[in-house]
Amino acid sequence: MTDGAGELDTELREAIFPSDLVYLSSSRNRGRGVFARRDLMAGELIEACPVIVLGGVDEQELLDRTRLFNYYFAWGEHQDLAAVALGYGSLYNHSYHANADHICDVLRGEIRICAHRAIQQDEEITINYGGRPDCPDPVWFDVVEEEG
Repeated sequence: MTDGAGELDTELREAIFPSDLVYLSSSRNRGRGVFARRDLMAGELIEACPVIVLGGVDEQELLDRTRLFNYYFAWGEHQDLAAVALGYGSLYNHSYHANADHICDVLRGEIRICAHRAIQQDEEITINYGGRPDCPDPVWFDVVEEEG
């Protein structure tokens, strides 16, 4: 499946790397993370993630007892529903100094990930789970910030 130089065949590469903007890799101290495949400009759309919307409190209580607990978004006009983002949407790590923003578009049923500032190739792309990229609101886990 590789040529003499160790490069992946184009067909296999496309199957493994479906986006020319992002890829998954290990994030130091955070497990898996989403990284920039190339330099990204501030304001650039990184990914539009369709969501699967789940019901209210009863379904969220069920989710909270599964591994999906850390991977769903509050959803809806009053944030009383839950949504699981497809694509890489539920795999972006949290930062209080995020380099990307996530916009929940309830009408379109998607979460758009956009660069908040310029992001360099191979830099981890992070969002702030509390809202805007510099939102100081606490989250439900101990935050590990990358040293810059």
